[in-house]
Amino acid sequence: MAAGALQYLETQRNARPELAEWYSAFADLYQRKLWHQLTLKLEQFVALVVVQAGDALIQLYNDFITDFETKINLLKLAHFAVIVSRQYSDKEVAIGYLEGVIEKLQATKEMRKEEPILYVKMQIATFKLEQGNQKECKKLLEDGKTTLDSMTDVDPSVHSSFYWISSQYHKSRQEFAEFYKHALLYLAYTTVESLSDSFKLDLAFDLSLSALLGDNIYNFGELLAHPIINSLLGTKVEWLYHVLQAFNTGNLVRYQELCHVHNAALTAQPALVANEKKLLEKINILCLMEIIFSRPSEDRTIPLTVIAERTKLPIEDVEYLLMKSLSVHLIEGIIDQVESTVHVSWVQPRVLGILQIKSLCDRLDAWVGKVHSALVSVEAETPDLVAS
Repeated sequence: MAAGALQYLETQRNARPELAEWYSAFADLYQRKLWHQLTLKLEQFVALVVVQAGDALIQLYNDFITDFETKINLLKLAHFAVIVSRQYSDKEVAIGYLEGVIEKLQATKEMRKEEPILYVKMQIATFKLEQGNQKECKKLLEDGKTTLDSMTDVDPSVHSSFYWISSQYHKSRQEFAEFYKHALLYLAYTTVESLSDSFKLDLAFDLSLSALLGDNIYNFGELLAHPIINSLLGTKVEWLYHVLQAFNTGNLVRYQELCHVHNAALTAQPALVANEKKLLEKINILCLMEIIFSRPSEDRTIPLTVIAERTKLPIEDVEYLLMKSLSVHLIEGIIDQVESTVHVSWVQPRVLGILQIKSLCDRLDAWVGKVHSALVSVEAETPDLVAS
């Protein structure tokens, strides 16, 4: 087989003179059996030619890499195999090819073969989803989660591939909250700089919509703090960034202004139109949380009229809003219908924006001032005690 592999490289060197140096380097490293260096060189080459691939990568795998595939790092092999599988126009053929790779991985005596096998299976799950086979995709994801949970010291690329296909599965089912959770986990294991601008924009858009529409998502700080959200700025969907900011601060007036100014863009999103009432309820809840957050801890008994004024709701709707917030455990407290107040004893922690942190800092400064004044007062009134 060695002669066949070298013959392939010689043929390619003659056929593609612009890449001749690459093929010469492959031949040199291959003959010297420097598998690690050869793997790194192949990684660079694949990144270079994948955009103009055609069936060149399929040939490279079949006529060259197969000769030494189990001698190189198996996870790197899985990475190559997944890239090659995407070059097949027929998804069934691609799945068959990946299943063959899995068989080879299972036949090795390497200790850490579960990792590359899982990585390859996640690409099969992607193809299944693209074929519209949600059932098979879900089964592969469930099995993958079990495998992932049983492993330690897992490479980030394996986590990334699992959470990506998981997010896409939930997206296909319009399960906004689950998509949001898994897409953020995908980003936790992925270098944002490695993603294309168009990919980042699409993902930022999908994440923003799912944050707005997802059940029980009332914390936008984590998304707004992530660099991917800046992909929306300077584009025709920048309005979505500003809507998120309005929700994060519970700014109902700003939200209504944005709805008016960007009415055409908003109505072009069927999911937003269909969930108009739900969005209004959510921003009212966030408005309530902002009212509570902005008050000192010793002043958490709030008249319902204050909430009604900020949310533009009648008192009976304010009571419903409070009961909803209590039921989803965003706040803890007691509604006093006689006094028409609510006493809040706890608010769900949130990832704060810069302005919210500044507000908190100002309140801490005020508290420090009060403590200092109390200390000075105590010292003044008890000179003998201080002196002793």
